[in-house]
Amino acid sequence: RWCDADNHATITVTDPATGQALAQVPDMGEAETRRAIIAARDALPAWRARPAQERSQILRRWFDLMIQHDAELARLMTREQGKPLAEALGEI
Repeated sequence: RWCDADNHATITVTDPATGQALAQVPDMGEAETRRAIIAARDALPAWRARPAQERSQILRRWFDLMIQHDAELARLMTREQGKPLAEALGEI
C-alpha cells in the first residue's frame, strides 16, 4: 500500500530536461524502510503458499499490463530520468 513518510516530508520528482515538477513522493527514512521490509517478509508465506500456477498467472497479468502500457511507461521513465525514449521502451 502507498504510505506517507512519518514526518510527511516529500521529494519533488522533476523532468531533468525541463525542470518541470512531475510528482511529489514520500521522503522515506530508516523507520519506513524497516516497516516495508517487515511487511514484505510477512507477506512472503502467503505468496509462497499460493500454487505456482496462480503465482504465474498474477505475474503474467502484471507483464501483460506493462506491455499494454509500454509507451506510457517509457514516456514516464524518459520524463523522470532523462533516459532516451527508445532505451526506456527497450527496458520495459
